[in-house]
Amino acid sequence: MKVNIYARKLTLKDAEKDAISKKVSRLGKFFDDSAESNVVVAEQRDRMIVEVTIFSGDMIYRAEQRDDELLVAVDNNIEAIERQIRKNKTRLAKRLRTGLDIAAPDAFSVPADEDEGDSEIRIVRTKTHHVKPMHPEEAVLQMNLVGHEFYIFLNAETDNTAIVYKRKQGDYGLIDVE
Repeated sequence: MKVNIYARKLTLKDAEKDAISKKVSRLGKFFDDSAESNVVVAEQRDRMIVEVTIFSGDMIYRAEQRDDELLVAVDNNIEAIERQIRKNKTRLAKRLRTGLDIAAPDAFSVPADEDEGDSEIRIVRTKTHHVKPMHPEEAVLQMNLVGHEFYIFLNAETDNTAIVYKRKQGDYGLIDVE
């Protein structure tokens, strides 16, 4: 697994980069050699923010942790991604057992002894939403009016279906679907 390390607004020492790379490389047991991981390290108010994203085939795993210590945040991210892997493996196995037509990702393997039971995905409510053309700024206003974390609309600028969403930092994001 290839490990890319990026530092935002700080400089990492070679020893720190090596330690991060070594810790993240432990996740390589779950993926094949084509998997790639991006580690972004930033500092905010004397706290380390570590974001780990792993790209493997069609699967993307992401975790973000904040801690006073850099390596503690990295360890917490690794644990969170391992939980995601186990959870997805369990869900995938359940779907394959029930006969649903789902192809297993090539680069996805979890040792059998690390299987973790998890509840299945339940859809408890279904809504129909009619999208109408509007600008992203208007969609953000509509989203805030209905009190949701996201809002689906037809982007009047691109004529594509789009989604605006509220980010953890309080600002907004836009996903434009092609």
